Amino acid sequence: MNKLILVSFFLISACSSGPQKVTELERWQATAAQISISRDIWGIPHIYGPTDADAVFGMIYAQAEDDFNRIEINFLNAMGRLAEAEGESEIYRDLRMKLFIRPDEIKALYQSSPDFLKRLMDSWADGLNYYLYTHPEVKPKVLTRFEPWMALTFSEGSIGGDIERARLNQLENFYGNKIIDVPDENLDLTKEPQGSNGFAIAPKNSASGHAMLLINPHTSFYFRAELHMKSDEGLNAYGAVTWGQFFVYQGFNDSNGWMHTSTGADFIDEYLETVEERKDGVYYRYGKAWRKMKTSIITIPYRANPGTKKVVMAKKQFTVYHSHHGPIVRAEGDKWVAMSIMEEPMKALMQSYGRTKTSGLASYKENMEMHTNSSNNTVYADTDGNIGFFHGNFIPKRNPKYDWSKPVDGSDVATEWQGIHTVEESINLFNPSVGWIQNTNNWPFSMSAGDSPKKSDYPHYMSTYGENPRGTHAIRVLKDAPKFTLDSLIAAAYDSYLTAFEPLLPSLLKAYDNSDDVEQAEFSEAIALLRTWDLRYAVNSVPTSVAIYWGRELMRASSNSARAANIDIYDYMLNQTSEQQKLSALRAGIAKLTNDFGQWDMPWGEINRFQRLTGDIVQPFDDSKPSTPVAFASSRWGSLAAYGQRTFNDSKKNYGTRGNSFVAVVDFGKRITAKAITAGGQSGDVNSSHFADQIEGYANGTLRDIYYYDEDIQANTEESYQPGKRALAEQ
Repeated sequence: MNKLILVSFFLISACSSGPQKVTELERWQATAAQISISRDIWGIPHIYGPTDADAVFGMIYAQAEDDFNRIEINFLNAMGRLAEAEGESEIYRDLRMKLFIRPDEIKALYQSSPDFLKRLMDSWADGLNYYLYTHPEVKPKVLTRFEPWMALTFSEGSIGGDIERARLNQLENFYGNKIIDVPDENLDLTKEPQGSNGFAIAPKNSASGHAMLLINPHTSFYFRAELHMKSDEGLNAYGAVTWGQFFVYQGFNDSNGWMHTSTGADFIDEYLETVEERKDGVYYRYGKAWRKMKTSIITIPYRANPGTKKVVMAKKQFTVYHSHHGPIVRAEGDKWVAMSIMEEPMKALMQSYGRTKTSGLASYKENMEMHTNSSNNTVYADTDGNIGFFHGNFIPKRNPKYDWSKPVDGSDVATEWQGIHTVEESINLFNPSVGWIQNTNNWPFSMSAGDSPKKSDYPHYMSTYGENPRGTHAIRVLKDAPKFTLDSLIAAAYDSYLTAFEPLLPSLLKAYDNSDDVEQAEFSEAIALLRTWDLRYAVNSVPTSVAIYWGRELMRASSNSARAANIDIYDYMLNQTSEQQKLSALRAGIAKLTNDFGQWDMPWGEINRFQRLTGDIVQPFDDSKPSTPVAFASSRWGSLAAYGQRTFNDSKKNYGTRGNSFVAVVDFGKRITAKAITAGGQSGDVNSSHFADQIEGYANGTLRDIYYYDEDIQANTEESYQPGKRALAEQ
């Protein structure tokens, strides 16, 4: 009898009309049914969802369609899990990340996040997991499932994160008990300069009477995707998105636009800790007392057999140390070095996303008060006609009597940070009378000619960069220009003059004129070309090739000495090298051209090439396969349009890998008009028609129209679909 009653109870419960639990798949499908993805004729996705969370679901799904591999790699790196895919060689990269990104703390932050942010993170994870569900042919390296908290591990979109300031070889020397003498490539003065260009044009200097903005990040190619995301909750953002993130990093909405450049503000410090090992642990001195160093165990799993089908995993454990200043990242003599950085992942994600919904200058300033856009300057413009510049966003207040460019004494209580400088206290400029603002990762004291802030008004640590050849160039193309149109702003951004050679080349010509008859005969033809060169690059220009190959050799020969003497590399090349050294560099440059190409008088476009053969993260290059000539050059020579190029493996031609990656110009009228170009194409799939369809425009500096309004999107839509529908139909 009791058994019958129990069965009847379950039958009644099963037939009742009470709420039924929705499965995860049903939730994904219900969300996807509300979202539309319209890809335009360039493959750029325009995502619409009723809510911001819906738009996030759709935009991350679209990103995964274009290049899931880059999303996964970015988050493996952000979470310190790269060795699980790449093997033992990435152990110390993972250790570095886990010194700062601690999963248990990040998970707790997710739980304490505001509801709106939780909804965004939940949708982000749902969108990626639904993509994997609808694309069973995609085989992740490691991340077969995404959790919402993971979004907090990669919350700031800059290409060179703050954590990467800790050098891997020094980290391995400390925690690996090894002595690895590896040159610090971050101090290599011959490397392609990192950073970006941003120009803001006031209405008085534009033909339309509107504010204008140049967005020109210089990153590694394919580091960001281009997309447009829109909701009924006020989201309408277009621009460049770092793979895997759910906010537009550099771009615009219907009120304002923002362009980030790498900042010279000092926002990271190293502290020399005086340590003493005792039976119960390691202690460090602070003031007159000793504090116990916090210790923890970090386990790094790694793939023991990368490149093979069968996965064999191993692990390595480290005992790591933290003082109150931060994790220990290296030793210097008998001191341990702790690294202090901005560690606010939740606030950083809130600021990064909130930026996309700002509605004017006051709103943007309010967003900047979160102080987590640590490694960037911002060049700004809006539909009200404002232009502006924010130098850095996280600048600790410090005692100015110390040299903050070097590690400071951690035992001295006076070296503690004293809070954060407010936005008003930082180096800013709004609506200068000259009507333009520029930043090229140079110092901010020439951003608007005579209207620029004065260096003497700020502590040294607020701006550690000097002027650079691009900054000199930017001032020239902006200060005397007629009123800008979109096309003339593009022309300014691609102006072909190479300012670095303006002082350098006369010094070479002087050295030649003072040389003996033998050297004059040896270099006569090359010098004759250089004497008449207008210092402008072009694909058919032989003197461009000769000058760049000479400049490279002279820079290579000068780099170590310039660094040791703490002298600007350009000043060293010009004033600290002898005439004979300048001629020797010319000899070496001509010899390399001759050895590589069989002749020294090579047109620049035959050497300088764009090639995209695969969707690999690290691109292969092959001289025997098709490539496209590129006229613009490395930014180290003052080229505003940057093209960081070099030879690879056995190649003779030079191939670009970084520099201009996404370029956009925007006119902020009541109806916004804009143009853009992306390196290569939108898709990372070599079989896609949008894998390489932007190469010609990229190489020629010919930007395409951006479709921002519904009628323009509809008129130029290649396909429109809901997430999952296209993939499931193909199965």
